[in-house]
Amino acid sequence: MPEGDTIAYAANRMRPVLEGQVPDAIETPQRRHAMDRWPERLSGRAVTAVDTHGKHLFLRFEGDLVLHSHLGMSGVWGVYGPGRRWGRSRSRAWLVVRRGATEVVEFDGPVLELVTAGRVRFDQRLAALGPDVLADEFRASQFLARLRADDQTRPIGDALLDQRNVAGIGNIWKAEGCWEASIDPWRPVSSVSDRDAVAIIEAMRPRMSMSAREGPRSIRPRVYRRVGQPCPRCGERVRARGQGDANRTTYWCPGCQK
Repeated sequence: MPEGDTIAYAANRMRPVLEGQVPDAIETPQRRHAMDRWPERLSGRAVTAVDTHGKHLFLRFEGDLVLHSHLGMSGVWGVYGPGRRWGRSRSRAWLVVRRGATEVVEFDGPVLELVTAGRVRFDQRLAALGPDVLADEFRASQFLARLRADDQTRPIGDALLDQRNVAGIGNIWKAEGCWEASIDPWRPVSSVSDRDAVAIIEAMRPRMSMSAREGPRSIRPRVYRRVGQPCPRCGERVRARGQGDANRTTYWCPGCQK
């Protein structure tokens, strides 16, 4: 699943193309969106902002209309300059926004909806999200309040994946953040101090921010998908096993993550 840094990177690429501009064309190739008349409803409206919260992306248009997307496990946003080939087939495109010779395309993903700004503000799914891990100023107090209201027997690695505690962390950054902070992801939340919990977030934020600016390929994982390889900090072999109800694979170093 694309994590917060991937979504922020997509938004950063879209802004120079769309923000403050009226798209030349909007297409909804998917049949499921054909009856909603999005091209007609958005015609002549400028994009006022492109913003994100965790794994959610919002294209905001004049007239308080918002295209909201969540890519789930399979979706992706692409920005294609003149003559550049799309990364996926046209049959998988759900949305195409053209400005000049550049195309912004959303492929697949479970959530793509056109809603009013008011509905976004009062959407209970969005209101339930924790603070955005990539916010300019991370709201540590809100994160801690939600973490302490969670099941205290839950492993900290699993709790970090819960978007109600903190928005934007997925399996990659769960593993990488715990490694950066030298915290065992299997420790129950009750045994992780407030200081250590915030340290996990603060340890991952610089690398996530770099990925948001330069793209996920700019980041080399320390432990994620490195099972059996030596830890770059202590040399112990990286281990992996499923964690939580969803059995998401957790990677960690038993030598230096205490």
